[in-house]
Amino acid sequence: MTKLKINQVLQQAVDAHKAGHLQEAHRLYAAILKIQPKNPDANHNTGLLTVGFGKVELALPFFKTALDANPSNTQFWYSHIVALIKLERLIDAKVLLNQAKSKNVKGADFDQLEQRLTDAIKALNIGSDYVDAYFNLGFALQKQNKLEEAIEAYNKALAVKPDYAEVYYNMGIAFQDQGNLNEAIEAYNKTLAIKPDYEDAYNNMGIAFKDQGKLEEAIVAHSKTLAIKPDYAEAYNNMGIALKDQGKLEEAIEAYSKSLAIKPDYAEAYNNMGIAFQDQGKLEEAIEAYNKALAIKPDYEVATAAKLHKQAHMCNWESMAKDVNLISELGTSEEHVPPFDLLPLEDAPERHLTRSKIYAKANYPQKTLPPKDRPSKRPKRIKIGYFSSDFKEHPVAYLIAKVLEQHNRDQFEVFGYSIHGSSSCDMRQRLEKAFDSFIDVQGISERDIAHQVRQDEIDIAVDLNGYTQNARTGIFAYRAAPVQINFLGYPGTMGSNFIDYIVADRFLIPDENQKYFNEKQLYLPNTYLPTDNSRELSQKKITRSNMGLPDDAFVFCCFNNNYKITSNEFDIWMRLLAKVENSVLWLRQSNQFSHKNLKSEAQKRNVDPSRLVFADKIPMSEHLARQKFADLFIDTFAFNAHTTAAEALWAGLPVVTKVGLGFAARVAGSLLNAVGLPELITENEKDYEALILELATNPTKLAAIKKKLGNNRFTQPLFNTELYSRHLEDGYQQAYQNYFEGNLPQTIIVSE
Repeated sequence: MTKLKINQVLQQAVDAHKAGHLQEAHRLYAAILKIQPKNPDANHNTGLLTVGFGKVELALPFFKTALDANPSNTQFWYSHIVALIKLERLIDAKVLLNQAKSKNVKGADFDQLEQRLTDAIKALNIGSDYVDAYFNLGFALQKQNKLEEAIEAYNKALAVKPDYAEVYYNMGIAFQDQGNLNEAIEAYNKTLAIKPDYEDAYNNMGIAFKDQGKLEEAIVAHSKTLAIKPDYAEAYNNMGIALKDQGKLEEAIEAYSKSLAIKPDYAEAYNNMGIAFQDQGKLEEAIEAYNKALAIKPDYEVATAAKLHKQAHMCNWESMAKDVNLISELGTSEEHVPPFDLLPLEDAPERHLTRSKIYAKANYPQKTLPPKDRPSKRPKRIKIGYFSSDFKEHPVAYLIAKVLEQHNRDQFEVFGYSIHGSSSCDMRQRLEKAFDSFIDVQGISERDIAHQVRQDEIDIAVDLNGYTQNARTGIFAYRAAPVQINFLGYPGTMGSNFIDYIVADRFLIPDENQKYFNEKQLYLPNTYLPTDNSRELSQKKITRSNMGLPDDAFVFCCFNNNYKITSNEFDIWMRLLAKVENSVLWLRQSNQFSHKNLKSEAQKRNVDPSRLVFADKIPMSEHLARQKFADLFIDTFAFNAHTTAAEALWAGLPVVTKVGLGFAARVAGSLLNAVGLPELITENEKDYEALILELATNPTKLAAIKKKLGNNRFTQPLFNTELYSRHLEDGYQQAYQNYFEGNLPQTIIVSE
């Protein structure tokens, strides 16, 4: 039945209804509801008929469906409220009437209803005992995490006693636990209108503002808390979190210090202070803060994971050894930890999934926005929204830039949503030009961003962050778009029910590993990783001596972040230095501690520390160019080279990797397959070491590999950005078509 036909049948039903042909009207309404179960007019009129048949209770679901479908219709509210009054469900009617008033539904009939209800409630002498009973019921339901039922109970209490501050406060907490932050803030404001010195309401309001990204409002709310109660340790801690998110690290540390002066055993404040110190680059102070948190709360998994991750940045393996037996348990039972912290510490995809599930459940409880009806006609151009905090000089930006420029504008309209930070760098300007629309949404609440995305009518939302720094995952938890994809930024599953797909390839996620992902795979034919084949290597004259390298040495290289290096790889690398005469290891200069600790670890293995050379940060084109001075890139295990491997291969530097089990441990292998060098992929540490040694001591074989790489760069798929873009678009088209046909997400395979 077409839309026009449905409207015709609806008019026939209404005419029959007015003429008193009730059975015929009922039959016609039922025919419409069979095809369109949420048709508001058919539901409302069926409710009216059902009331007329004397079955008022059965009419309520029809009225509710009509209201949900069209909450701006005054008559729908009125009919529902009148039905509740007929059933003598006076408090339910009062709650619904209050909801109508909050949505500015007005009319003389509503004024009469309100007076009628008020008189009836008074006549029944529904007083303080009733109110307290519903308050206590709401509190009990809230403790059981039955938040919808708790809010309903609180509404019933407020229907009788509208000036009950504690009810509004508890309702605010329930909304906050649901992730409904606007409603929570509204409830706290109502609390404070009744009881202006309610410090807990200000404190919770500050937390809600912070979770919305409204940091200035959060700080104001916490300041008001402290004006009422100057010794409120939790408010200082919460203010510190907001200041830290603003980048005001010294002020944040000062706030945490004030919190600890009031409450010296506040483990969470020490943990947060550790985060602020690490953002300042003060890693020793950060470790000290985490240790103080753990001295107070020895089973504090968040602090343990953070400490281990920072120790990994420092390559402080000796200290890590004390807690290494805890790694497999962290974040896998009840307490959640940031999943990224554990990726480099163990290659265990089943536990990566468990951590992500627990983290997602704990941090993103919000209800999705009401679902939108699927369009009846497929759009000519699919609207894709890319979301990132890294639209700047960042690895994700370098990888994705040309793909964005390559998108087929006849088939796609491309939006960029910058969720954090801004920059006037060249890359930022390039990216802004690459999008059809570029929107800076930092400082806007995640729910409001989701609403904006819906208004922009985005069909596919692509999360380029995942669980990485400055992510705004709540945007996707609200279901901003009908199709949502995890791509590029986070090398693993997000463990949530609101991300539909993860972009991958068959090597990266083989069939037997699909069980470790909540998302369905969107399989690209060669590699999941985009590249930019227009990146230029600097022509600036540089020499080995400029880079601190001996002129005649064999240079092993690993430009991975230092936190990816473990003692397992380092043992092998030191044995290789011992076996390959006149060789050096060229590493990334990360921080003074890793520099010092790696040299110390070399000394322990009887290798002269001077054979470790550290590369300073230089402009990207020069970084690409300097890789010609390396002879062989040697990879890390649990967390491979990703962008760094692509950069090395683009610069003509071969990469030897050991393939692991998880996503992060298989990326370099994916890239080597896509550039036609599978012979550089090894399966175990023994083969990894043997292959590196063979290439380092057999100049002819290494030269052949380099020559092959030089040819394959321009003939194999890895650096064919244009081909990659077409494959990615094919995947997007299939994902959208699957949604358009009304199917649940399912594995997508893009053919060559």
